[in-house]
Amino acid sequence: MRKPLAAAFCALAIAGAGAAPATAADAAPTGVGKAADTGAVTSAVSDVVTSAAQTVSGITNPAPKGVNFAGTVALSNCSGSVVRMPDSEADDPALVMTNGHCLESGFPGPGEVQVDKASSRTFSLLNASGSRVATLRAAKLAYATMTDTDVAFYQLTTSYGQIKSSYGISPLTLNDTHPVAGTAISIPSGYWKRVYSCDIDGFAPTLKEGDWTWKDSVRYTSACNTIGGTSGSPVVDQASGKVVAINNTGNEDGERCTVNNPCEVDASGNVTVRKGINYAQETYQIPSCFGIDNKLDLSASGCTLPKP
Repeated sequence: MRKPLAAAFCALAIAGAGAAPATAADAAPTGVGKAADTGAVTSAVSDVVTSAAQTVSGITNPAPKGVNFAGTVALSNCSGSVVRMPDSEADDPALVMTNGHCLESGFPGPGEVQVDKASSRTFSLLNASGSRVATLRAAKLAYATMTDTDVAFYQLTTSYGQIKSSYGISPLTLNDTHPVAGTAISIPSGYWKRVYSCDIDGFAPTLKEGDWTWKDSVRYTSACNTIGGTSGSPVVDQASGKVVAINNTGNEDGERCTVNNPCEVDASGNVTVRKGINYAQETYQIPSCFGIDNKLDLSASGCTLPKP
């Protein structure tokens, strides 16, 4: 995980701006992750920079046909999306998915799992073109961890049906089968209003970064050069439109297994460092953990998410 904005500043310089966008007053976490360090940017400058970044990225990084920002959200320091399970119904309370390292309270420690925590966090809901159409609010943090995976789910005060009726936005659906190498993917970042597109290059049996360890991580081809603020973005299969993973980290400096520099470890313990390559955590196993009314059930058959 990492939160570098140096690359973001360079990109924005093209648009004549020199500050990073912020979408709320929540403090950005420090240390690891592809979260953005919002610093002391004012909301007025934020709006200008976000608009400029969106214009530039729309010209230089057009989204593949069928992939857009509808259903994605912008957090104060990260990206995310409104997601549904394959069996979710319209009257179920909606869920927002982002990274565990994007929590407003900071990073969960190794082995830490948070369940049913009070939260009133807000999320900017985007339409297909990346414009904000609503502010959604959490009723609670349903689940979060950085152990084995890097994911958080906020349960909202509104249902999928209410969001659809009010704003014309449908949730993204989590795929419940393992992703496949060679699949064409897109990563729409609600924070930057930019879509990254590449292929799944393969999988890392174990991905280590600092004190954290993740299992069976998705490795992108080099075209997906995600930056700070893209943390929590959904990884979308271009063919099906379903979410197959959640974007979370990348090796920035070529260092070995350090913060901001994850390394791959195979079954024999061999370590591989891939400077400049970015990763995501699979989500196919998550639908088994949510039952009727999107209620979390970590003891359900097939649910492999870590328990508290």
